[in-house]
Amino acid sequence: MTGLGAAAWPPEPIRTERLVLRASQAGDRAAFVELFASPEVRAYLGGSRPRDELERAMPPVPGRRPGVFVVELDAAMIGTVTIERRDAERPGHIRPEGGEAEIGYMLLPQAWGQGYAAEACSAVLEWFFGVCPGEPVLLCTQSANERSVRLAGKLAFTEVRRFEEWGAEQWLGVRFPAEGPC
Repeated sequence: MTGLGAAAWPPEPIRTERLVLRASQAGDRAAFVELFASPEVRAYLGGSRPRDELERAMPPVPGRRPGVFVVELDAAMIGTVTIERRDAERPGHIRPEGGEAEIGYMLLPQAWGQGYAAEACSAVLEWFFGVCPGEPVLLCTQSANERSVRLAGKLAFTEVRRFEEWGAEQWLGVRFPAEGPC
């Protein structure tokens, strides 16, 4: 798994109290289309895309790459959690060379407000800290996305800075593994 430790990808599914986090499957395609077509989901992520465009362009098994976890509830996909390396060319880093791990998530609106994002992100962070011990993780969201900023706090991310990107102010937080920074 390039850049995210020595663990094979995909890992065994991660099970939480209510969720399963796993690799994408062909049956998830409709939910991926729904995520990217949703104006609510994509409000702080560059906007939604036209459904017909997504239907034409979406691969048969979308999201099938290292670092992309499907969030499943009662055998149905309700969203994704990703953990990938932040592009060094983008602003928002804690190391001069960049390339830190960054967590992100998207959940379908019907799954909002029930603690699923916190539960899923916590499980992915625990997995990541197990395969990449000592590495910090970034979380970046638009400052205007108050729900995501609150979730970052619940997940023990500490604000590092704010900066301008994509025409909006961004909030950047960092979380170190339980044993502290390396």
